[in-house]
Amino acid sequence: MSSSSPSTQVLGGITVPKTPAITAAIAYARAHSDDLTYNHIMRSFLFGFCIASKLPDLQARDTEVHAVSAIMHDLGWDPTGELISQDKRFEVDGADAARSFLRQFQEEKGGDTWDQPRLQLVWDAIALHTSFSIVKYKEPEVVATWMGILADFTGPDNSPEGTLTWAEYEGIVKEYPRLKLVSGMKEIFCGLCKTKPETTYDNMVGTFGEKYVEGYTLKGNTAVDMFETCPLPDSF
Repeated sequence: MSSSSPSTQVLGGITVPKTPAITAAIAYARAHSDDLTYNHIMRSFLFGFCIASKLPDLQARDTEVHAVSAIMHDLGWDPTGELISQDKRFEVDGADAARSFLRQFQEEKGGDTWDQPRLQLVWDAIALHTSFSIVKYKEPEVVATWMGILADFTGPDNSPEGTLTWAEYEGIVKEYPRLKLVSGMKEIFCGLCKTKPETTYDNMVGTFGEKYVEGYTLKGNTAVDMFETCPLPDSF
C-alpha cells in the first residue's frame, strides 16, 4: 500500500481501508454502473475483505490493490457505453478502464505509487475474475478479489473455511441490496451476446447466449471447431 497506516472506513458494517485511490475508484465505478452493478461490486469488495482477513495466505496482500480491483471489476458493464469496446471481452474492457483510470489518477495526484507491478495486479484481478481455474492460482490480491466476487453468487455457507459469516453477509446486503442480481446479470450477458458475440464464444457469457438469445449459437465457434477445421497438412 502507499501508506503503512492507512485510514479506515466502515461500509456495510465492515472496516476497510480508505485512501484517495479507493475513494476515487468508488466514485468512478458509481458513475459507470447502474444500481444493480454498483451494489454487486461493493458487496464483492466487502465480502472479499471479510474472507481475506481470516485466511493466513492472504494477510500480506496489498489491500489497496485488492479494494480498487474489486470496486472496478465490472466497468466492462458500463451502461453509458463509454468504457465498452466492440472487440474485447467485458473483463478486458474493465481491466483496461481500471488501468487507465489509475494512470490518470496518478498523473493528477502526483507520486509513483501506482507503478507497473501494482497496475498489473489490478489488471489481472479484473481480467481473470471469471476464469476460475486460472485465477485461484494467482497472487493474493487477485485471489482475494475473485473470492469476494464469487461469494456474491455462492453465499456464506460456501465461503472458504466459513470465512464469511451470515451476520457479515446480512449487514452488507442490508447496505447494498442484491436487486435481483442474477436476473440482471443474465440480461447483461445476453446483451453482450447480441452486440459483440465474437467476444463471448470462448467463455461463460456464451452459455447464456446459447440458452436465451434467439439466433445465437456456439456451433462453429468453439475450440473443438477451430481445431477440427485446421487447414494445415499432417494435422489428422
